[in-house]
Amino acid sequence: RLKYIMNLNKNVIKLIIKSMTEFQEKLRQQHEESMHRELEALLATANEAEAEISRKDFDGFKKLFHRFLQVKGPAVDWAKINRPPEDSIWPYERIRMDGLPDDVTASLNKLAVVKLNGGLGTSMGCKGPKSLISVRNENTFLDLTVQQIEHLNKTFDADVPLVLMNSFNTDEDTKKILQKYKHHRVHIHTFNQSRYPRINKESLLPIAASMGRGDGEAWYPPGHGDVYASFANCGLLDRLLAEGKEYIFVSNIDNLGATVDLSILQHLVSRPADRRCEFIMEVTDKTRADVKGGTLIQYEDRLRLLEIAQVPKAHADEFKSVTKFKIFNTNNLWISLPAVKRLQEKNAMDLEIIVNPKTLDGGLNVIQLETAVGAAIKSFNNAMGVNVPRSRFLPVKTSSDLLLVMSNLYSMDAGSLTMSKRREFPSTPHVKLGGSFTKVQEFLSRFESIPDMLELDHLTVSGDVTFGKNVSLKGTVIIIANHGDRIDIPAGAMLENKIVSGNLRILDH
Repeated sequence: RLKYIMNLNKNVIKLIIKSMTEFQEKLRQQHEESMHRELEALLATANEAEAEISRKDFDGFKKLFHRFLQVKGPAVDWAKINRPPEDSIWPYERIRMDGLPDDVTASLNKLAVVKLNGGLGTSMGCKGPKSLISVRNENTFLDLTVQQIEHLNKTFDADVPLVLMNSFNTDEDTKKILQKYKHHRVHIHTFNQSRYPRINKESLLPIAASMGRGDGEAWYPPGHGDVYASFANCGLLDRLLAEGKEYIFVSNIDNLGATVDLSILQHLVSRPADRRCEFIMEVTDKTRADVKGGTLIQYEDRLRLLEIAQVPKAHADEFKSVTKFKIFNTNNLWISLPAVKRLQEKNAMDLEIIVNPKTLDGGLNVIQLETAVGAAIKSFNNAMGVNVPRSRFLPVKTSSDLLLVMSNLYSMDAGSLTMSKRREFPSTPHVKLGGSFTKVQEFLSRFESIPDMLELDHLTVSGDVTFGKNVSLKGTVIIIANHGDRIDIPAGAMLENKIVSGNLRILDH
C-alpha cells in the first residue's frame, strides 16, 4: 500500500512538472506572438524607406527576444568555469617586433579600423555624440582617430580605411562633421547599428506607439555586439572583402590607447593558413579600478568572455577578485572578415544576452536586450587573448579621466597619446573629482590651466574648488570644500601630500 502511494505521488509530481512546463511554453509562445503583432503594427506607421530598414532591425530583435524568453537561470554554470590554458593568452612580449617587417604596407592594406561611435556625451554633461567632445588641444576623439590613421597611411603609403558604427543618436551629427576630413588621407565609411524597441518590464511589449523619431525614450541601440549583423546588412562587409581587407581592428572611440598595433597585425597576417587566428582580444592586468570588466575564461572547451551581468549574484565578489581573475577585456579586438562573413551566413554568431533594466523619466520600468562584441570570441577558430600593456587602455568615461589626458602626464604625436618620459613610474594617478566637476563645461571653468601632475599619486577634489594657473600637484592631494565654503588654489601653488579643507578665497581688488 505504501509503495502504491509513493508511486502515485511520483506520477502526480511528473504530471505537475509536465503541466507547468507546457504552461510556461504556452506563455512564451503568447508573449512572442504578441510581440510580433506589435512590431508589425509599428512597421505600419513607417514610410516605405524606413520600413525596409526597420524590418531588418526587427528580424534581429525577434531572434534576440526569442532567445530571451528561452533563457532559464544564470547564463553560466559557475562550476564549469576554468582558467584559460596558458597558450590561449599570450604576453604581448611574445609577439612584439623589434623592427618593422618589409611587407608592413601589404599588411596594413589588409586592415580596416572600426570605431564604436554609438554613444552620447550625456554622462559628461555634453549634447550630441561623445566622439565630438574636445579632449586634448581642442582635438575631439574623432579628430585624434583620423590623425592616427592618416599618419599610418602617409608613413607607410597604405590605405587603411576608418569605419564608424553610429547609432540613431549619433549618425546625423557625425555625418555633418565628416566634411572637415574630406582632404585628409583617410577613407571614412559609416553605418548604423540597429534601432530596437524598449520593452515594458511587466507586459513584455514595446513601449513605442509609432516608428517616429519623436519619442526617443522608446528606442535604444542594442549594444556593440550588433556590429556583426549591422556591418553585414549594410553591405560594408562585402565591400571591404572585395577591396582585399582581411581583418578589422574594433575598439571604443573613447579609448585613446586603442591605436593600430603593427606587432599584433603582423602576428595575424603571418600565421600559416591552417593555424590562422580569426579573433584576438586585447586584455590587460586588472587593478581594483577594473573589477567590473569582463574577463576571459575556459568554458566547455572554448575561450569565452565572462561579463559581470552573467555572473550569479552569489559569485559576484569572486568575479571581482583581482587574484582569481587577473585580466580584463579592453574591448580592443582584431577580427577576421572572412570569418565574420562565414558565421553570419550560417547564423552561427551566438552572443549571450545582456538584460539591461532602465527606469524612464516617468517612472516606467523597461528592459533593453543587448549583446557585447567580445562575446563572439567563442564562435571563431583559433581565438586567443593578448595581454597588452596598460597604455593600450586609456578610456575617457568621466571628467576625472579627462583631467588625466589633458595634463602633462601625456604627450601627443600624430593623434596618439603616450605617457610622458618624465613620469618616473608607469601607472597613472588615481583621480576622483566630485560634484561640480562631473560635467565637462563646469569642469573646464574651474581650471585656469591644467595642473602639473607628473609626480601625482592620488587626487580627490570635492565641493566648490577652483585652480589658478601653473598649479603643481605631487604625492597625495585631497581638497575638500564643505557646503557653503569655497577653496581657490592660488596661481603657482605647489601642493605635495596635502589635505586642504575649510574656506580659502582669493578676491580681485
